Amino acid sequence: MTRTVDDKGNIREDRGGEVRPFGIRDKIGYMFGDFGNDFSFIFASSYLMVFYTKVLGLSGFVVGLLFLGARFVDAFTDVTMGRIVAHMRPARDGRFRPWIRRMCVPVAVASTVMYLYFVRDWPYGAKLVYVTFTYLLWSSFCYTAINIPYGSMASVISPDVKDRASLSTFRSIGASLAGLAIGVLVPLIVYETDEVGNQIVLPVRFTLTALVFGLLAIVCYVLCYTLCRERVFFEKKEGKGEGALDMLKGLGRNRPLLALVCAALVLLLASLLGQTMNNYLFLDYFRNAKALSVANVVGIGGTLLLAPFISAIVMRFGKKEAGAVGMLAAGIVYLALFLLRVRSIPLFMVLLFLGTLGAGLFNMVIWAFITDIIDYQEIVTGRREDGTVYAVYSFARKVGQALAGGLGGFVLTAIGYVSEAPAQTETVSERIYTVATLVPGVCYLAVFLIIWLAYPLTKREVEQNAETLRRKREEV
Repeated sequence: MTRTVDDKGNIREDRGGEVRPFGIRDKIGYMFGDFGNDFSFIFASSYLMVFYTKVLGLSGFVVGLLFLGARFVDAFTDVTMGRIVAHMRPARDGRFRPWIRRMCVPVAVASTVMYLYFVRDWPYGAKLVYVTFTYLLWSSFCYTAINIPYGSMASVISPDVKDRASLSTFRSIGASLAGLAIGVLVPLIVYETDEVGNQIVLPVRFTLTALVFGLLAIVCYVLCYTLCRERVFFEKKEGKGEGALDMLKGLGRNRPLLALVCAALVLLLASLLGQTMNNYLFLDYFRNAKALSVANVVGIGGTLLLAPFISAIVMRFGKKEAGAVGMLAAGIVYLALFLLRVRSIPLFMVLLFLGTLGAGLFNMVIWAFITDIIDYQEIVTGRREDGTVYAVYSFARKVGQALAGGLGGFVLTAIGYVSEAPAQTETVSERIYTVATLVPGVCYLAVFLIIWLAYPLTKREVEQNAETLRRKREEV
């Protein structure tokens, strides 16, 4: 066991020798953690707007306001949760793992009760109360209480930079598998085609699907808790000058974190708005709900094909460099889709696959960015703020989610979408295509510029920081 006391009084213990060595069990366990997360996150990101508008009959504008308003709550709950997990005394099973055990059932229940089909018969005011309460319960409290500890845990599963990069890859694989399951199965389950070719939503199946996903999420969380181990432990001494204000000042000096937060906002806006609009794109533009399942397979397939090569790519070029180029390629492809105005579903699928290769490359390494930023924060401030750094990033992601959902609702209203209509006009359908292709294209190019120009942690910088902390851990 290596024990280090820094100049702030924080005690760091590397207990890697007291537990089994880092290996494939940890990687698979960490993969299942995001598998469980995304049974609720991706389902909500892709279909909650559809449920609210097509099943409950709420306007897109109202739903957009709900999504945006919830983020004001998250501004407090996310950072508070980050501080709690970072500074509470660790339990016998670690600092972060216990929260997965404690919150796996509550988050599954909260995600399920957002999709109760019989609420459609309630008065409009009652429906507004229902969606506000259940959405805040899931997003701002339950999901926050499990996602922030889960994300922070990567930095203590192993102190090794290569191990953390592999955890990021496996986390992305878990998210991709959840996205694949949701993207393929949900359109086949919740939609049916009427006698004139319109795509109809089946409300009861929405509720049953949410229930099944909640149960599967619990299984995934249990596997994550069982298979992962924490190997680096911290005991924090809060002294003078280490309050919340100083913590915020420290984070404000963290240039990599600020750059990644900006990139995350734009990235989530692009990807989640794209997911939301794809539902309407295939329903109203291509008029083929079954093709939505194929599109989801194609989109996620590119990411999964990249997975075996990510470690080699990162080791050769670096996370920043590889991720930025991936975003550039994705942006170019989506702008090409916008300009071509594709009517052929097969051609659309081919170009979509090429675009997701670029986006998938960035998504495979983005979680390893966080562990690098946590190391950078420790070097700059002398304090380890795993939970707080991740909480800030998590909040940024949820703001991006809210902006995507909110903007999706606002855009649907602005382009003249009528939720009660069995079919949309040709003009509205064309506008849906424009939003689904142009917005992601512009946003992906913006992410490329942010990462390339503003994010300072190059491959060389990350290696230098890792060496600095390695020497620090060797000190007694």
